[in-house]
Amino acid sequence: MLKISNLHANIGDKEILKGIDLKVKAGEVHAIMGPNGAGKSTLASIIAGNENYEVTEGQIFLENNDISELAPEERAHKGVFLSFQYPIEIPGVSVTNFIKTAINEKRKANGQEEMPANEMLKLIREKSELLEMDRKFLSRSLNEGFSGGEKKRNEIFQMAMLEPKIAILDETDSGLDIDALRIVANGVNKLKNENNAVVVITHYQRLLDYIVPDFVHVLMDGKIVKSGTAALALELEEKGYDWIKEELV
Repeated sequence: MLKISNLHANIGDKEILKGIDLKVKAGEVHAIMGPNGAGKSTLASIIAGNENYEVTEGQIFLENNDISELAPEERAHKGVFLSFQYPIEIPGVSVTNFIKTAINEKRKANGQEEMPANEMLKLIREKSELLEMDRKFLSRSLNEGFSGGEKKRNEIFQMAMLEPKIAILDETDSGLDIDALRIVANGVNKLKNENNAVVVITHYQRLLDYIVPDFVHVLMDGKIVKSGTAALALELEEKGYDWIKEELV
């Protein structure tokens, strides 16, 4: 589904990613953990096509197609979804209108007609119920005045509506209370299937209690330095990262 090969990237003159190799197969959930400043959010942004970063070496493949040179919207149309750590507010644009536009732009890019209004309404109703969202929420301006939990739930609602091939959740658990975390995580679990894949970027084990990963990768100083099963996340919760640093010396 997703393959990253020898990825190096800079922002300005600073090298942040120093040779990332990662393979994510359809149906899998991968968690990326690591200390602050390790390059986790940078990796997420680069997969999504953030042009603030310069990729100096390496390639990114989605379903065996090289997407390294594609613009962010082209990657989105092909099935890349990024849930932001800090979703932006768009006053005057309702949640419903935003998602209608996003879906129809994706359909247009893929040579499809716009989704009929009744079909769109049915889909919105189904997905909002899946995420336990109040219907009134859908008429509010996108993220304006939203709590942290509402913003994250809205991100997962967008994921549900767009049905991406690879969903990257960048610290979706930050700022969430236990109830909001449960609802968001349950939504992700209901959406994952054998035709998509999920990459979860997190600092904490608590999210992985709900979204259980098939693989856990530790990113430090721009490189993946250790990979393992879900048990690795538990070990990190108990020991921190110093023991991995000692192994690398």
